Amino acid sequence: MKVTFWGVRGSIPVPGPTTVRIGGNTPCVEVDPGDREILVLDAGTGIRLLGLDIARRSLDRLIAVLLFSHTHWDHIQGLPFFSPARSDRNRMVILGARRVDSHLEQILAGQMIDAYLPFTLEDLHADLLIKEVHDGEKIVVGNHTSVLPRKLTHPGGVFGYRITRKDKSVVYASDVNHPAHGFDSNLVALAQGADLLIHDAQFTPEEKAALPNWGHSSWLEAVLLAKTVGVKQLALFHHDPMHTDDELEEIERQAQVLFPNCFLAREGMEVIL
Repeated sequence: MKVTFWGVRGSIPVPGPTTVRIGGNTPCVEVDPGDREILVLDAGTGIRLLGLDIARRSLDRLIAVLLFSHTHWDHIQGLPFFSPARSDRNRMVILGARRVDSHLEQILAGQMIDAYLPFTLEDLHADLLIKEVHDGEKIVVGNHTSVLPRKLTHPGGVFGYRITRKDKSVVYASDVNHPAHGFDSNLVALAQGADLLIHDAQFTPEEKAALPNWGHSSWLEAVLLAKTVGVKQLALFHHDPMHTDDELEEIERQAQVLFPNCFLAREGMEVIL
């Protein structure tokens, strides 16, 4: 599998000179399992870059499965600008959880009304299938790839995903708030022995102590969980919009002292599993 990071920042896009090395786009990760389909994790502003890259590939037809962790603004705001969704040659299956008060399709359509944009969800002419999935519901993609969603702790709810192809697996835990003394038990089970864990690392330990209920993790929690569950590689993800490249690279240095196979997710980075 090939994993490509198209957006790695949390909360809000932050383009500018202090974020250019790590990247300022909000979450979007592509997983290419080597079959006909690609999987896309979240549709932050980074998905626009993915769409531009897909246009340069020699594809007669794109078949994509878009997995939403949740529908907070930074994880859906790029969807209207994902150019492959405008072509009727392409097929997209969009999966995510149903909120108590509204369906997934209603939420996605709600950001695409004339008060905000000059086009609607119906103007995305790809063959779209929007389906709500449940905690623990196994999803099969193509011939050899499976996806397991698990509920994690985050305000309003969030899914983590484990994507497995044959003997390789990547776990995506973009937004997760671990308890004060321990780890989210569902994520512990989901991430056991994964080849790559992409984990929320928005805060420093000091910031997490000051904002314990904001729904995010510190880089130290990510490292300690990775060691506990025996993952092979850890990507620190969902970087705080206030953290500069220099600050993030210092976090990376500290994290690698504790877990050498740890790195910052950087926009444009590719990881081969």
